Amino acid sequence: MSSLNHLHTLVISDTGIKNNMATSITYIHICDKPIIKMIHHVVNVTSTEAELFVIRYSINQAVNLSGILEIVVITDSIYAAMGIFNSSIYSFQTHSASIFKELKKFFLTNDNNSIAFWECSSQYNWPLFKSVDRDTKQF
Repeated sequence: MSSLNHLHTLVISDTGIKNNMATSITYIHICDKPIIKMIHHVVNVTSTEAELFVIRYSINQAVNLSGILEIVVITDSIYAAMGIFNSSIYSFQTHSASIFKELKKFFLTNDNNSIAFWECSSQYNWPLFKSVDRDTKQF
């Protein structure tokens, strides 16, 4: 039972745009086992919008998993992820507000809860990110 109190989740996401259609894919792993795969298609959006969208819905899924203390968001667009924490008025505030709402609940649940953002370019060939990147390009 105590191992459930130390769960972490990896949220690995990538987005690709082709012919004005963005494909965003996220794999969510708990204790190194894949548990969720999400695929979203959106038309007429910028790459930043698509990245924020997939991060938003990935965090939403991760914070609602039982017993999770740590979330690690892995993306090749760290600049988009850091845009979440931009408190000025900008066009992606809806995504930021939604993410803040979910994170507030997550942090209020347990003082030890944490979230981290890691950048992982596809050129690094890390196997978990490589599979998300490959799936994004296939669509």
